[in-house]
Order: sequence, then C-alpha cells, then structure tokens
Amino acid sequence: MSKHRDEKSRVVYSTNPDFKPASDDDHNQETLSANLQTLYVALERLKGGKVATVISNYIGNEADLETLGKQLKTKCGVGGTVKDGLIMIQGEQREKVMSFLQTMGYKTKRKGG
Repeated sequence: MSKHRDEKSRVVYSTNPDFKPASDDDHNQETLSANLQTLYVALERLKGGKVATVISNYIGNEADLETLGKQLKTKCGVGGTVKDGLIMIQGEQREKVMSFLQTMGYKTKRKGG
C-alpha cells in the first residue's frame, strides 16, 4: 500500500445521498507565474548512500511541473524524476539548480544544511 494514497480512494461506500467524491482540482490547478513562487531546494539521502537534489513548493499543474523537471535534468546533465509534486534530480546539484531557477524568474531558498 502506498503512503500517499488519495483521500477519495478511501471511500468504499456511503449512505449519504448527497455524497460527492473530492474533485481533481489539485491536478488542474493553474500555474502561478515564476516571480510569485518560492521554490525550496534541498539535498536528500537515498538508499545506498546516494544523494538527490529535491525541489519542492511548486504551485501549478502537473504538465508544467514535468516540463520544469525535464529542463532541470537537461541543464544538469543527469537523470531524475517528478512525482508527488516534487522534482528529484540525481546528485548534488543545488548550485546549478538554484542558478537556473533564478534565471527563469523563480525565487529560491536552500532548505536544510
């Protein structure tokens, strides 16, 4: 079982005739412009002692997040993934990521050490 399961998937049966499952507003959320967002850049230790750079606090739809993730992976020349509203870039890439995001107009903050 996944830790990050959607709340609406937990409802099996309801006796309430007015019950409506939660809408998918999170997936269709409108993307804020870059100058209105502050993204947090942190390092995270993964299994096996590997390190990943994690970008969080993005406000917008999944398609735009995927596009930003792809641009960051290309800029850093490494792999990565986009899931659960986070962008994970392989390796210690904080400086490259922060400078790239700032040139795109995002405000960035270093999170953690």
